[in-house]
Amino acid sequence: MGSRATIPRTESYACWCCSIAEIRALLRACNRGPTGARNRALIVLLRRGGLRTAEALALRAAGLDPRAGTVLVRRGKGGKRRTVGLDPEGFAVIEAWLALRAQLPRVRGSASLLCTLDGAPLDPGYCRALIKRLAKRAGVTGRAHLHGLRHAHAVEMLREGAPLPALQAQLGHRSLSVTGRYLAHVSPADLARLARARASWARADEAA
Repeated sequence: MGSRATIPRTESYACWCCSIAEIRALLRACNRGPTGARNRALIVLLRRGGLRTAEALALRAAGLDPRAGTVLVRRGKGGKRRTVGLDPEGFAVIEAWLALRAQLPRVRGSASLLCTLDGAPLDPGYCRALIKRLAKRAGVTGRAHLHGLRHAHAVEMLREGAPLPALQAQLGHRSLSVTGRYLAHVSPADLARLARARASWARADEAA
């Protein structure tokens, strides 16, 4: 019997890259109670912090530093620790959840940052179903998935001019070759915009 040809694995996550308008729609689609506040925090950590789902679910409140603008990822891929940056608006969403979380009688201080109302760890399967449910409610088109939020974070940072080593550190990639895969979403228009935003280098008398 002849050997079966090996079909290369393709990156299926590239089909959806959550835009700013879509993340706003997803946040609005969350309910107004404690679970909605927690789910908004999850979305923000993935979309604005670039965390993997497992990393976000393993976070502890003690790892948040709003003043410094950082989040400590204690158990990243391969068990590695790293510190990522998060913007003030992202921290505001997380702090809204923390304020409600503090009022839940069954949640102890040692519980995961993103926990159930009883203080139990949040199930990844629940999170995967959640993003699809919220996308449908928000009218977001495309194949919505959790990794798409992280992917969109990377593409957005590249479009904002973040250097690849900084993006590599933010995402926790072992090598730049992995980070470089996101360059496929950077268009010529993005490159032209970055070029126009660069600091002037020519002397006035030479530019004429």
